[in-house]
Amino acid sequence: MSDKKITITLVKSTIGRLPAHKACVSGLGLRKMHQTVSVIDTPENRGMINKVSYLLKVEEA
Repeated sequence: MSDKKITITLVKSTIGRLPAHKACVSGLGLRKMHQTVSVIDTPENRGMINKVSYLLKVEEA
């Protein structure tokens, strides 16, 4: 099991975005602008990050 973490920050607003994109952002645990969370590096989380990458800043932690 991989315990690698990815740090993601919401840098653009979800207002006016597609419902599926809003769902990905909330699924990653982000609620507010400039909020930063650490998630485990899994294929599921990578897929959500790739889908809404234009809203996020991603750092390998």
